[in-house]
Amino acid sequence: MRIGDMVRRTGVSERLLRYYEDQGLLSPARRPSGYRAYTEADVATVARIRGLLAAGLGTATIARVLPCVREEAEFLAPTCPDLVAELRVERDRIDLAIGQLLTSRGLLDQVIAAGPAAPSTEEPEEPEEPEEPCTARTAQAI
Repeated sequence: MRIGDMVRRTGVSERLLRYYEDQGLLSPARRPSGYRAYTEADVATVARIRGLLAAGLGTATIARVLPCVREEAEFLAPTCPDLVAELRVERDRIDLAIGQLLTSRGLLDQVIAAGPAAPSTEEPEEPEEPEEPCTARTAQAI
C-alpha cells in the first residue's frame, strides 16, 4: 500500500511515518519509482510503536525493543533475554517521573488551598427587564 493508505489505516501522519523510518523503526519496501510500499506487517509495526510510545518509551529504546517482542493475544511479549531487564530500567525511570509529578501536584494543591477562593467561572445572570404592561399603543406596535 502507498503512504496515503498507510496514513488512513494507522492514523499516523506521513511526516511521522517518515520519522519512524529515519529512526530505524519502520522499513517499508521501495517500488522502482521510489515510492514506499507498506504491508500489513508495517501496519502492525506502527501499532506496536504507538503502544510503546504510549507506555513512555523513547524512539531509541523502541528501536532496541521492537526486534525483541512478539504479539501474544493483545499484549507484547519479550523474546530476547536482556529485554526484561532493560524494560525494568525504563519502568523505574517512569516511576521516578511519576513521583516527581505527584510532588509537583501536591505543591500546587497547597498553593491553591492557601489562596482565596477562585472566582466563579459562570457568567453572572443578567437581570430580566420588567415586562411592559400591554396597552392599546403597544398592542398596535406588535
